[in-house]
Amino acid sequence: MAVVDARRDHVERALADGDGILRLSPAWVARDFLPPGRRLGVAEGAYDLGERGFLCERWLASTTKADNRVGPPDEGLSYLALEGAEPITLKEAVETDPAAVMGETYASTHAGLGRLAKIFDYSTRLPLHLHQRQEHAALVGRRSKDEAYYFPEGVDMGPHPETFFGVHPWIAEEKAYDLLLPYLEAWDSDLILQHTRGYTQVAGDGFLVPSGVLHAPGSALTIELQEDSDVFAMLQALNAGTIISKDLLWKDVRPEDRETKGERFILELIDWEENGDPYFYEHHHLAPLPIESTRQPGAEESWIFYDTPKFSGKRLVLQPGAAFTGTDEGVYSVFVWRGLGTYGGLEVQGGVPEMDELLVAHDRAVRGVEVRNTGREELLAIKFFGPDVNPDVPTIARR
Repeated sequence: MAVVDARRDHVERALADGDGILRLSPAWVARDFLPPGRRLGVAEGAYDLGERGFLCERWLASTTKADNRVGPPDEGLSYLALEGAEPITLKEAVETDPAAVMGETYASTHAGLGRLAKIFDYSTRLPLHLHQRQEHAALVGRRSKDEAYYFPEGVDMGPHPETFFGVHPWIAEEKAYDLLLPYLEAWDSDLILQHTRGYTQVAGDGFLVPSGVLHAPGSALTIELQEDSDVFAMLQALNAGTIISKDLLWKDVRPEDRETKGERFILELIDWEENGDPYFYEHHHLAPLPIESTRQPGAEESWIFYDTPKFSGKRLVLQPGAAFTGTDEGVYSVFVWRGLGTYGGLEVQGGVPEMDELLVAHDRAVRGVEVRNTGREELLAIKFFGPDVNPDVPTIARR
């Protein structure tokens, strides 16, 4: 109880010092199945982490632990940037004083922030994989993982800026599901990709990827917003010239399902109707949608993550010398991609990991936050919201 009380005191003091805004330290995450894109802005020697693999991701305002084979016990968790106090993770802060961070009403109906934002940075395309839908994730005590992408402008797109999604429509229409089975059993090639469809990654745009959808993200540096989960099943054996461990196919599958059904069980994880949608692009492509109601001189907000109640996100662009005052529906985190300025009175600077990440608590978000661009270039900030925070988030009409 004394530890909890001490943490609550630290959280309340930090919120008071920042007038409802918490500064966060960067959370770096290693992966051992692909080489890094080396675009995360750290020193060159920091990418190689030995047995852990390479530094390939940065998680933002994260309350989710990375599910890696090896690594520190707090990998993936964000910490409050507190001076002279015992380190506190954002997860501990939310659990210790949920009402102060999320607001009393939201905290009474939501167990946590419920979303995970990240930057992922690989030098090649990721292997074809999926994230389990809730019915299958629950079998291993996990949550589903719907996710969405935004490809920031002004950064190298890498050698393979195209993403494979889904399957050719005829496969779903004719229920030719076993077509994929030999690739899973043999586990020796990347030829499973011939049964999917490729889409160019366009800077400034993105995609929404529901759980159960096959996808092989391209090499563009990607800012992602998703459900707070790290479940997946890899379906592509050969990637970037290397056969990846088949353990990644079975990572979130119960031993009894693997034993009784083998690779055929993986086919049950696929949402065949969604994967074979002939209008997949039209139903999943996310182009920025300007928010006219918040437009101010020299400042524009746009929805960039939408079409789902599970999470949402906005892009805020301020011209040099401009100021913007915005109110929001609830708690959110902020990542400053580029530019120099102040966010609710706190100095921020894109490209400087100790200065580019904040969390705005509920009470401050609904009261309003002023953002100023004090630099010579555009200030671009991305705001990440969890489930049900924005009831007015736009939806995509289905054909």
